[in-house]
Amino acid sequence: MELMSPTDSMFLLAETREHPMHVGGLALYKPPQGAGRGFVRELYEEMVVHTDFQPVFRKHPGTILGGIATLGWAFDNDVDLDYHLRRSALPTPGRVRELLELTSRLHGSLLDRHRPLWEAHLIEGLSDGRFAVYTKLHHSLIDGVSALKLVMRTLSEDPDDTEVRVPWTLPRHKRAHQRPSLLRTAADTAASIAGIAPSTVKLARAALLEQQLTLPFGAPKTMFNVKIGGARRVAAQSWPLERFKRIKDASGVTINDVVLGTCAGALRAYLMEQDALPDRPLIAMVPVSLRSEQEADAGGNLVGSILCNLGTDREDPMDRLTVISESMRGNKQVFAELPRIQALALSAMMIAPLGLAAVPGFVGATAPPFNLVISNVPGPRQPLYWKGARLDGNYPLSIALDGQAMNITLANNADNLDFGLVGCRRSVPHLQRMLSHLEDSLKSLEVAAGV
Repeated sequence: MELMSPTDSMFLLAETREHPMHVGGLALYKPPQGAGRGFVRELYEEMVVHTDFQPVFRKHPGTILGGIATLGWAFDNDVDLDYHLRRSALPTPGRVRELLELTSRLHGSLLDRHRPLWEAHLIEGLSDGRFAVYTKLHHSLIDGVSALKLVMRTLSEDPDDTEVRVPWTLPRHKRAHQRPSLLRTAADTAASIAGIAPSTVKLARAALLEQQLTLPFGAPKTMFNVKIGGARRVAAQSWPLERFKRIKDASGVTINDVVLGTCAGALRAYLMEQDALPDRPLIAMVPVSLRSEQEADAGGNLVGSILCNLGTDREDPMDRLTVISESMRGNKQVFAELPRIQALALSAMMIAPLGLAAVPGFVGATAPPFNLVISNVPGPRQPLYWKGARLDGNYPLSIALDGQAMNITLANNADNLDFGLVGCRRSVPHLQRMLSHLEDSLKSLEVAAGV
């Protein structure tokens, strides 16, 4: 038995049928030239022989003290791979639309807590010959950045590399030091709690004296900030990274600022279309990884939280971009002055109000701590291949919550930025329209920046 960290326990405690707490990803692959009709079946047969599971793919909540199941991890020595790895086919006509409908259903279903908390779905039947892999892992096991890194390690920059690697099996030289002792985990937890006090002092100085830090509950009420149901809808699309770089260079901001500016314009247009745009600007929570490169495969969660003013009350796209850039710069400065353990404590304070969403009447009666999460996850910078099949799209899919009915997560994939949108199927109508709004918003920024 391994003791859970408070953060990991929180993700399990917060989960209900309406609120699945897993992160997922949809990867699209183009088979190598000359691949036969049985390529995906052969790929599946090569995947199932990998049965040497790393610890994070063997653990699920264990019961202690007579039945409490959110304090410790149990580890399965015999993982039922036929359950966790599934092969599916799309109905005709096999469009991306059918793929996203299937992915929407898979992303809305709960993981079985009596088994290790992950699934992988190998999906064929796309009319253009491509195939897809949808994976999901519980957020208590791993954060989105680490999950993407795990999947990327299964791929190769060499299109002639025919070895089939799978994320649940790590190279042997990385197996050491993956499972911390119960004493070490308890010590880290105590240190985290001890870090809260100095973090609060820093927060007070920055927020009250320097006015740098955006605080929770300053966001307006929107159609995203409501109680949600359990069904999900997902949307996904890729854009050339070069378009964002040209705007960055012309405007003197960061790539992430341009991403947030593009999202802000799309959200403004979407809400105007629904006759639901508030007078005050939307506030986005922007996760920032606090993990070092050496900790990439360690599992768990090491993510900071910054709140950003999206400037959606501004009509001019460059005005919005300026507001976003200044907001991100000021908030990042506060975090940069803190040791990592104190930054984690400050981040926990930022997102803590989400835990109150389960209190009856809280979501409807209070202002939201922020309006939605927009997360930019580092991905591969070079084209990648899996048994010669090129990774065409790599769309991260995150979590919707009560009071947070839409989530936008993206990852770079070679020369593209791949956007994955998740929404409550009931509360966010016509989610796919956000894709055209994102394109229109990006074009508006290009025109305004003169590129």
